[in-house]
Amino acid sequence: MSGAGKTVAMQSFEDLGYFVMDNMPPKLLPKFWELVRQSGKVEKVALVVDLRSHEFFDDLQEMLAISSSTGSVKTSVLFLDASDGELVARYKETRRSHPLAMDGRVLDGIHQERGLLSEMKNRADLVVNTDNLTPRQLREEIFSQYADTDGKEQEFRIEVLSFGYKYGLPIDADIVMDVRFLPNPYYVAELKNLTGHDEKVAQYVMAQPATETFYQQFLGLLQQIMPGYEQEGKQSLTVAIGCTGGQHRSVAIAERLSKDLAQDYRVNLGHRDINKRKETVNRS
Repeated sequence: MSGAGKTVAMQSFEDLGYFVMDNMPPKLLPKFWELVRQSGKVEKVALVVDLRSHEFFDDLQEMLAISSSTGSVKTSVLFLDASDGELVARYKETRRSHPLAMDGRVLDGIHQERGLLSEMKNRADLVVNTDNLTPRQLREEIFSQYADTDGKEQEFRIEVLSFGYKYGLPIDADIVMDVRFLPNPYYVAELKNLTGHDEKVAQYVMAQPATETFYQQFLGLLQQIMPGYEQEGKQSLTVAIGCTGGQHRSVAIAERLSKDLAQDYRVNLGHRDINKRKETVNRS
């Protein structure tokens, strides 16, 4: 049903490693299976079929049966449902029009859709009512039903990224910390052409009076909030550390932060702009 949680479900299947296709006409399923087999790389697929494909519903079960009969494809149908009252409330909250009632009452569209989908619901292997489920709880339900046999979710990970403000903010950052308040090694002649990877630069940055107090408070904040992100079902979190050019201060802080966080989490470290100034000089 529209508004029953399709977007959350799609994201959950993606996090489980499924290749997700939205609104594929069932008549294309045999060709799609063939492409999957030929690729040899895709093992888990989640196909989303909603009322936009209602004219194909009669073909869907037949196509699934044909695909399953080959013995190489195991299929399961999940139907997401919610009560009329809950669906109306969700549409009112988002201020969206129901796709079957663009110019009428939302409830009329819901009733029409429920009629169109009734047979599909009856044929489903699993029906999940999302009335009392938060997005996180729906995600957990999908994981419990469709995760691999070991039942393990993807491990929560932290992406630590250094960057330079002069090259713009990283658009994928969840948390951004500005360390331009620290003295800049760029203005120390012997450090200017080095980076935060170099011990001399790291020592210079960490030896500043403000650095240790700031660092411990920032690390403590991250350690305090990380469990909350995990509990809300977030699979990864990007923490971006920025200085002017992304060469000295941010790199040194990011290096230390990644090592400390790695004691409790899986951490990936990246330095977006560490070589930008060198590249600019070479071009000029």
